[in-house]
Parts: sequence; structure tokens; C-alpha cells
Amino acid sequence: MFDLDRHDRALLRSLMRDGRATLTALSEAVALSPTQCARRMARLEESGLIDGYQAILNRRAAGFGVLALVNVSLERQGESLSQAFQQAVAELPEVVECLLLTGDADYQLRVLERDLDSYAEFVTHRLMRLPGVAHIRSSIALKEIKSECGLPL
Repeated sequence: MFDLDRHDRALLRSLMRDGRATLTALSEAVALSPTQCARRMARLEESGLIDGYQAILNRRAAGFGVLALVNVSLERQGESLSQAFQQAVAELPEVVECLLLTGDADYQLRVLERDLDSYAEFVTHRLMRLPGVAHIRSSIALKEIKSECGLPL
């Protein structure tokens, strides 16, 4: 774990709110000089704590009306089958997140699709045909109450 002081945490919170903030704006927000702020950012990037920068897109505005959480159970446990499934899932652009789980299901996928017909097509013709899939259970999100990509610093 990286040792963060109050300035680091303030800088990271500011970056999570606005990754395009200027160095001047960031330095004002964290009460440091732009030079100190730039050094801290470089250190946080080099340490791997800052993993990258990206734009956060509105899925609905981009045409993705369906958000599904899909629990996937494999037909059997085993490293080769798990690796084959994981590699196949990594190739599916509709799957925006894949988590290996404990409990009843082996994986949980976060899937975006344009509409329910597209989602049905994805499940029946792509997801169910992945290596080792025994069964799936889908939940369609009716409303996003909270969706954040930042960390609780």
C-alpha cells in the first residue's frame, strides 16, 4: 500500500473529480505550488497508484440502454477452462467488467447493450457459447443509483 499524506489524497480526489484539470487548478485545490503538485503527480503515476486517465462516457447518450449484471457458472472448475473463459470474455466488447467470484457463481460480468433484443442476441449467440459456460443468471438494471469509478480516499 502506498503511504498517502493529506496533500496526496486531496490531489487524487481532485483528479478523480476532473482528470483534465490544469496543473494550476490542481495546485490551488490542494494548496501546493504547481511544481510540488507536478512532482507529486509524477510520483503517484510512477508508483502505479494513478493507473491512467480516461474520459467517462454516458452509456445512455452513447446508445447503450441496457446494463446487465450477469452471473456465470462454469461446468467445472479448472485452470485451463477458467483461462479459456477469461480469454474469450476479454474479446467481447459488450463486457465492460469481469470479476472472478466466490459463492454460487464463478464470474460476474457487467454487460452493456443497445436494447433487450441486442442483449438476447448476445446471450444466446455469444455468451452461452463461451468455453465451459454451464449456466448464466442475468439481472437487468432498472436504474443506476450510484456509479462511480473513483476510490473512497
